[in-house]
Amino acid sequence: MANDLIDLGGRVVIVSGAAGGGIGTSVVSLVARAGATVIAVSRSPVNLDTHIKPLVAQGLAVVPVAADAATDEGVATAMAAAAEADGELYGLVNVAGGAATSTWMPSTRVTRDDWRDLFTWNLETMFFMSQAVAAELKQRGRPGSIVSISSISGLNTAPFHIGYGTAKAALVAATRTMAVELALDDIRVNAVAPGVTATPASRTYVDEDPERDARAIAMGRRARPEEQAGAILFLLSDLSSYITGQTILVDGGLNLKWTHLGADNTSLFLKDEGFRAAVTR
Repeated sequence: MANDLIDLGGRVVIVSGAAGGGIGTSVVSLVARAGATVIAVSRSPVNLDTHIKPLVAQGLAVVPVAADAATDEGVATAMAAAAEADGELYGLVNVAGGAATSTWMPSTRVTRDDWRDLFTWNLETMFFMSQAVAAELKQRGRPGSIVSISSISGLNTAPFHIGYGTAKAALVAATRTMAVELALDDIRVNAVAPGVTATPASRTYVDEDPERDARAIAMGRRARPEEQAGAILFLLSDLSSYITGQTILVDGGLNLKWTHLGADNTSLFLKDEGFRAAVTR
């Protein structure tokens, strides 16, 4: 009977930002294994070939879709794929986002282009994908669940990464407002805020340092992508049927200690002194 507690059979779930090999790919795998048909959306055909096609080869109900969630055309492409899939549209997971290492800098150096790019990729992708899914669910009179990826940086300070942190904080605000607007339609809207997670993207600026991790994180280690995916699956499932408008912090207790800022207020997770010097210059 325990195996029936999380059953997404007959449901279609869109995952935006599905093919980076980290949280999004883990979400695709876990949600498909829970019985859903997953529309795996990525702007990178190469990443879809690398990370999503192997899941299809395993027999999972996953539909790779090359589309850019930051554009109206990309949103429309994802929605069209969901309409053609077996099952009823039910869920959306907004993973698309992140930030290049070049976006780390003092707030005094952030340009309008830097700011707009971070908001486009981390907030607009979430909002307009959510808008499209919510509108379709409302039109059909169907219940649903929308889950978005915020960040610990959106719930606290983000020194030398203000654009990213502010965009992720705005995502939390959008989540709460959409949750209220959609509650009577039985559409739940929630978010997950990861702490430091071992993903291909994070490896561009976080090195392997178990001793540092043990000092900074209450549980003594960084998260695995599938641990973030587990929280997302819970919020998609009927186990969370009375939860909406919430942001769940999944950080292994990093926020409880919050000691990872050095004497110069830069993150101890930054890879080397050269990079630290470059972002504070």
